[in-house]
Amino acid sequence: MRTNLADWIKQTPAGREANAILRTCVHCGFCTATCPTYQLLGDELDGPRGRIYLMKELLEGGQVSRKTQLHLDRCLTCRACETTCPSGVRYGRLVDIGRDLVEKQVGRGFGEALQRAVVKAVVPRPALFNPLLRLGQLARPLLPQALACKVPPRVDPTPWPAPRHARRMLVLQGCVQPGIAPSINPALARLLDGIGVSLLSAPEAGCCGAVAFHLSAQEEGLDYMRRNIDAWWPYVEQGVEAIVMSASGCGTLVKDYGHLLQHDPGYAEKARRVSGITKDATEILAAETTALLPRLRARTSRPSRVAFHSPCSLQHGQQLRGLAEPLLAAAGYQLTPVPDAHLCCGSAGTYSILQPRLSRKLLANKVQALESGAPQVIATANIGCLAHIQSSAGVPVRHWLELLEEAFQEGN
Repeated sequence: MRTNLADWIKQTPAGREANAILRTCVHCGFCTATCPTYQLLGDELDGPRGRIYLMKELLEGGQVSRKTQLHLDRCLTCRACETTCPSGVRYGRLVDIGRDLVEKQVGRGFGEALQRAVVKAVVPRPALFNPLLRLGQLARPLLPQALACKVPPRVDPTPWPAPRHARRMLVLQGCVQPGIAPSINPALARLLDGIGVSLLSAPEAGCCGAVAFHLSAQEEGLDYMRRNIDAWWPYVEQGVEAIVMSASGCGTLVKDYGHLLQHDPGYAEKARRVSGITKDATEILAAETTALLPRLRARTSRPSRVAFHSPCSLQHGQQLRGLAEPLLAAAGYQLTPVPDAHLCCGSAGTYSILQPRLSRKLLANKVQALESGAPQVIATANIGCLAHIQSSAGVPVRHWLELLEEAFQEGN
C-alpha cells in the first residue's frame, strides 16, 4: 500500500511504525473472510481492509469523524485477520495506534467517556472489582435470569503448594481472574509442583495493562506494564525460568512489553527480557510432556466429552494452536468438534461491556458451535472467554488447566 503520511505524524515513533505496517498491506481482502464483525455486518468498513483504509486516511491528514471511531470501536482486535493475512500485516498494533489518534481528535460524549472511565477504574483493580463481584454474587438469586447469568457464580480458592523445588517460575495473578476463578492458578501450581517446578507469584504485580491500553489510555497502560516489570525483576535476576500466563489475553500483551516499551530508556531492556521469558501455560506444559504424561490418568467418573474453545488471544494473538488439546486427550478427555473454531466468542477484553449487541450475537454463534458436538463441559484458556461463554452455555465452562490437574491428581 502506498502511503503519504501527514507531517504531524510521519516522524513520530507511532507514525513510522504505522507507515511500515500500512506498506505491507496488498489489498487482497483475505482478511475479510475471517473477520467476525464483517461476517455479522457485511460492511467493508467493519472488516480489517476497510478499517486499514480509514486509518490510512487519518494518518495522511484526512478528515476523521465519529463514523471512523465507530468502525474502529467495533473491531474486536481478535487478530484473526493476522492469522489469515499472507503479507504479515500487524493489524492489531495498527488499530491500537489508530484508535489512540482518533480518540485524541474526536473525543467521546459524556456517557461513553464515563462508561470507559468506570471500566478502566474498576476492572484492573481487584480492590474495587472483587467487592462489587461479591455483591453481585450475593444478589444473584434475586436477580432476573437475564441479569443473573452475567454474574459468575462464586468459586472457592484451592490449595497452592509451598515452594520446594530448585526450578522456579512466576505466574501473573492478573486483575479479574483471582476474583472470578481463584482455582485456576493453584491448579497450574499443583501441576508444576508435581513435575518438579515451584510456581511463585509476585504480590505487587497486577493487571497486565491491556484494559487501559486497548481503551486508548496508553500511558496508563504502560504504567501498569512498568509496575509489573518492577515487581518481577528481582525474580528475573534470581533466575526464574519463565513468567507463565494462565490467561492467554494477558500473555499476548506481556509478550509485547518489549516492543511497547522499546523507547523507554529506563525499561526497554528489562521489558525485552521479560517478554522473552513469558510463556503461555500451554507452551510450558507441552514442553514438559515427558514428566507430565505418565502421571495423567483417565477415570470414568469424570465428565469426558470436552469442547475446547481456543481464545483468539491464544490462536491469533500468540499464534499458539494445538498445544492444549493433545494434553487433554492424553488425560482421557474426548474432544468434540467445534465448527468455525477460529471465530471470536465476543468477550474480547472489554468488548462485551462496550459493544453488547454485537457481543451477544457472537456469543450465541460460539455457544451453538461449542455445544454442537454434545460436550459435557466446555474448556478454554482465558478468563474473559470463560466468564462470557459461561453466561450463556448449557454445560459447565472451566479452564483447561483445572481439567488437566484433576486427571493429574487422580492418577497419583
